[in-house]
Amino acid sequence: MRLSLKKLSGQGGRAVLALLLGIAASGAQAAYPDHPIRWVVPFPAGGAMDNIARTLGEDMARTLGQAIVVENRPGAGGNIGAEMVAKSPADGYTLMIVANGMAVNPALYGRLNYDPVKDFAPVSLLAVVPNVLVANKARTPVKTVAQVIAAAKAQPGKYTYASAGNGTSIHLAGELFASMAGVSLLHVPYKGSGPAMTDLLGGQVDYMFDSITSAKPHIDSGKLTAIAVTTARRSAALPNVPTVAEAGLPGYELSPWFAAFVPARTPPAVIDTLNHAMLEALRKPSVRQRLALIGAEPIGSSPAVLRDHLARETEKWGTLIRQRGIHAD
Repeated sequence: MRLSLKKLSGQGGRAVLALLLGIAASGAQAAYPDHPIRWVVPFPAGGAMDNIARTLGEDMARTLGQAIVVENRPGAGGNIGAEMVAKSPADGYTLMIVANGMAVNPALYGRLNYDPVKDFAPVSLLAVVPNVLVANKARTPVKTVAQVIAAAKAQPGKYTYASAGNGTSIHLAGELFASMAGVSLLHVPYKGSGPAMTDLLGGQVDYMFDSITSAKPHIDSGKLTAIAVTTARRSAALPNVPTVAEAGLPGYELSPWFAAFVPARTPPAVIDTLNHAMLEALRKPSVRQRLALIGAEPIGSSPAVLRDHLARETEKWGTLIRQRGIHAD
């Protein structure tokens, strides 16, 4: 269609011209993404969360045609990185991987500098990495959930379990276990799963509900007894190990999940682009194989499914934290 500028004179003509110029300007905008994307990991490098972000980011970069740069911002149970992302521009160039802490921290901390619901937009669930209840063979002969419960009932408060810190999935797995079994276990928090595992292997504590990622090498070496996994289904990484639910505590489940969020008000079209790239990566055999090496089981979801999942998890763990009187420190 050809229009003469003379025919666009007058008030009506100027309105049409402005509309055409607006359409041309919008068409000239670069398609998302047109520069590298920052993926914030609110915990140190080397853990399951970091590994998942790097594995998916590498594949997504090829799909999106832009580099995805993983940036570790650890501290305060993930709250430092989360606050930074919450205050970042809502343009799709900053995203964050989170774990159960997104649902736990509102009840665990008296005050947060961000709102886990209002300040973020969900993108996709990514994966589950089961925790596994393990015992030091040299310290205790127990091999089953029933034996753990019987020993704890016989001597309340005697048996200990280590965790990576208050409010971590390792801690909450033990609290949920004690609550449902009606037993008293002494919680021994550490600053990270590394030192907790060191003391478990050294015989200073009895049990740990550790991530399968770090526990499996010690199970394979024969140093630790794998008693049960915390997820609803058995783990492909330890197929012969029962779930806690099937081994004696029906209804027990703690599934340490990982998910991706972006700042609130990120355009829906941008979220869809990220979601599609994530789901495509999670379907690829090469990506699934790499995730399997750390015991991660891919999920993938729509943003709506993640939103509902976060709401359910926030209610579940908030209730347990209040009932058990758990605090961050």
